[in-house]
Amino acid sequence: MASLKDLRNRIATVKSTQKITSAMKMVAASKLRRAQEQAEAGRPYAERMERMLASLAGGVSGGQRPRLMVGTGKDDVHLLVVVTSDRGLCGGFNSTLVREARRRIRELRDAGKEVKLLCVGRKGRDNLRRDYRNLIIDDVTDIGKPKLTFDDANGIAGKVASLFEAGEFDVAQVIYNRFKSAISQVVTSQQLIPLSLDEPPAEQAESEPSENGVGKAVYDFEPEEEQIIAELIPRNLAIQIYKTLLESAASEQGARMTAMDNATRNAGDMIAGLTLVYNRTRQAVITKELIEIISGAEAV
Repeated sequence: MASLKDLRNRIATVKSTQKITSAMKMVAASKLRRAQEQAEAGRPYAERMERMLASLAGGVSGGQRPRLMVGTGKDDVHLLVVVTSDRGLCGGFNSTLVREARRRIRELRDAGKEVKLLCVGRKGRDNLRRDYRNLIIDDVTDIGKPKLTFDDANGIAGKVASLFEAGEFDVAQVIYNRFKSAISQVVTSQQLIPLSLDEPPAEQAESEPSENGVGKAVYDFEPEEEQIIAELIPRNLAIQIYKTLLESAASEQGARMTAMDNATRNAGDMIAGLTLVYNRTRQAVITKELIEIISGAEAV
């Protein structure tokens, strides 16, 4: 049975931890608002850019499309860009991403594909290094310090483009957490190279004018479509990566705020439980001392 001193020390330790988790929760909450605004502001631009390029590609013959758009024509080697955080204490933010990356690696390997990894964030690199050290060809850490900028995304996009031009892979995908709310993040996989020319999702298509309405507009391009695409494709790669970094940053702060809130609540419950045990132990000690005094007095 723990002594009263041990219980007092333990209660004091838990209270100190509670103060730390409460402070971290408030810091994450203050950072979350700005990160959420940036993530939500970046979505329409990135989605529009991708859809515009898909629309332009429809009027350009395959032989005139850049390699970043059409790829190598093969899908033997896959590059997975895994975007995690540099710091922990954010609940299951990193573990769910690593789990999805492992699942994707196994799936590609079972299909006979070669897999390479580009890790963005220290936590993803450290976790994946345990089993897939030989697959990691590069890593990027300390992104967003002191502030996340487009230059950070441009640097990562430059690495991806350089690896593609060097023939290191055929298909590139990014795996990241898409921000949904402070308590919900969705693990998302997006293809970067070659550019996905799929139809837009239903909720996005509804905002577009239908064929039965006013009709599709006819555009004249200056310069030619091929030149416009050649200029925009590298920029689109950077923009899509920038969007994933913004989404990941917002998701990280939301996950950390939720995790620290839960930790603060758990610390409060632990303090209440320890205080109850302390009071019962103290009462038992007092009762024992009284019994000893009374027994001694009666013996005299």
